[in-house]
Amino acid sequence: MEVWQGMLLVGAGAVAGFINVMAGGGSTITLPVMVLMGMPAPVANGTNRIAILSQNIAAVTGFFRQGFSDFKLSISLALCSVPGAVAGAYLGTEFSGVWFNRFLAAVMVTVMILIAIKKKNAANKQADSRVGKKRMILAHILMVGAGFYGGFIQAGVGFILMVILHRVLGLDMVRVNMHKVFIVGIYTFVALVIFAARGQIVWAAGLLLAAGNAVGGWSGSHFAVKKGEKVIWLMLYVVLAVLAIKLILS
Repeated sequence: MEVWQGMLLVGAGAVAGFINVMAGGGSTITLPVMVLMGMPAPVANGTNRIAILSQNIAAVTGFFRQGFSDFKLSISLALCSVPGAVAGAYLGTEFSGVWFNRFLAAVMVTVMILIAIKKKNAANKQADSRVGKKRMILAHILMVGAGFYGGFIQAGVGFILMVILHRVLGLDMVRVNMHKVFIVGIYTFVALVIFAARGQIVWAAGLLLAAGNAVGGWSGSHFAVKKGEKVIWLMLYVVLAVLAIKLILS
């Protein structure tokens, strides 16, 4: 690996880590970078999981140190995502080519429409004091599907989780991100084990990417808390629009 390639991986990881915590879609930056460096798509898909895990550990730590945590709900949602992630990761190890780009763009546009629908906002409260039992059960069921998609591709899963956490559970965007990074961290560990077992990880590249992602994830968690919900919404719409256009034209 050339020095410039290592620097590129660290830089791409930092940008992706920040975007992933604030909104999502960072993997649509890191995956193309690795593919352009000559990695087969399944290997890039697996290698990316090292960075995702690092980023989310840093982000969870960042939220916790600022007083934002609800591990009971985070763990129950994360555990529901694991079976889907296992199935998705096995499918992801067989993935090749870029045929999923337009599908991913369609997912982003759909999410953009869903989150634009008029919301009922309330003061910041924990989810289990805000929603009924049916919505809580629905959110946990939907996590299985979110875990499958995350285990399969990962790119754009943050937008799906945002819809579940915000639209179904009614959480404010800071707490949405707080739970999101925990959930992704848990199922990513499982997916990483599967990709590693199939020999589809370049560890050196993954660790460089992870270094950047950790910095970006930590910075994103602090920025999210300090700047609040309005900035997160703005970042979300900008990232969705740019990435959807990029994927449609690719």
